[in-house]
Amino acid sequence: MSVYYTLCFLAAAAMIIAFINSKIGKMQTTIAITAGAMILSLGIIIAGHNDWFNLTEIATTTLSAINFEDFLLKGILGFLLFAGGLGIKLPNLKDQKWEITVLALGATLFSTFFIGGALWLFCQLIGLPFDFIYCLLFGALISPTDPIAVLAIVKKLDAPKRISTQIEGESLFNDGFGLVLFVTLFTIAFGNEAPTVGNVIHLFVQEAIGGIVYGFLLGLLFHYLISATDDHSMELLLTIGVPTAGYAFADIIHVSGPLAMVVSGIMIGNWTRYIGFSKESEEHLDHFWELVDEFLNGTLFLLIGLSMLLFQFHSEDWIVMIFAVPLVLLSRYLSVFLSYVGFKRYRTYNPYSVKILTWGGLRGGLALAMAMAIPAGVWVVPEKGIDVREIILVMTYAVVVFSILVQGSTITPMIEKAKQLEKEQ
Repeated sequence: MSVYYTLCFLAAAAMIIAFINSKIGKMQTTIAITAGAMILSLGIIIAGHNDWFNLTEIATTTLSAINFEDFLLKGILGFLLFAGGLGIKLPNLKDQKWEITVLALGATLFSTFFIGGALWLFCQLIGLPFDFIYCLLFGALISPTDPIAVLAIVKKLDAPKRISTQIEGESLFNDGFGLVLFVTLFTIAFGNEAPTVGNVIHLFVQEAIGGIVYGFLLGLLFHYLISATDDHSMELLLTIGVPTAGYAFADIIHVSGPLAMVVSGIMIGNWTRYIGFSKESEEHLDHFWELVDEFLNGTLFLLIGLSMLLFQFHSEDWIVMIFAVPLVLLSRYLSVFLSYVGFKRYRTYNPYSVKILTWGGLRGGLALAMAMAIPAGVWVVPEKGIDVREIILVMTYAVVVFSILVQGSTITPMIEKAKQLEKEQ
């Protein structure tokens, strides 16, 4: 079966799960799809172990044909981030610019080293020879909150404005900084030459700053293209050019495509929406991109649930998986709490802000895609066939699944209490 046909059937499966959930489950759609895919994966594994029927090999071969890293990072990510940028209100972003900057940069850096250090100490305690640089690498890929998961789950719960802006803005903008950290540590861990301070600064300027500048120019170009036509269909069609050709060109010139999509989306959603679009297109813009977002998110979260079939779990894996979830939660809480110690010196916040930002700092497909980019064959326990990639992958998967299923499905009461408190004030 071709990759295209596989994706078609997976998309259909995601839609079926979403439809069933809308009739009987009433869970948030992406949570229901992930849970449904995991139940299906467990069913296939249990049936294979008990010799009822054996679909494990077929399912694994089918999923392996899809390069998850390329599918997300070089495929649908541009669409999802552009759609997220369209929904960001610029006045709210300006009001929270310093909070978002601190959370996206400082909190991510703190979390990376806290997770790396604590994981290394734990591995020493249990006798697992996992080098410190690999612990830091896990910290770098799991620390940034995932904009796809956050926008798909938290945004739709209508949290108080400041909290919503902080968690959405942080998740959209911490990709550039998180990518620099990951690439730098990846080079140290697996490259032949250790990066210098100058190389790190050059990488940050090229990827992050370059991505923002490129995103602005791209948004400007498409603003004028959209403004130059009154054709309703053409106006909507032109918006597709941003996350397709625009995103691909960002990869060619080696700047951050994710940041470029966010900046372009904010420009078109806050500027072109009211100046360049015809009235009819303005009314249909959000509906069009909401449909694209829902369709791609469904396929992505189904793949996250089915990814369980690709892993081989050893006893060592279960130990680090169980440790990774509370470690990442503790790191997230400390990074947000310490940030708010500074924030509260200048303005007041909703008392539930730290709790919601901690529990709502979801991880998703982006972390999993980065983990899958780690090369295989760097052995940790060679006699069992356990390598660095396996350990980081299973830890990442545990955090992502817990994040989506548990955090995503239990954050609603916190948000409701925060909203009620603001109404009473």
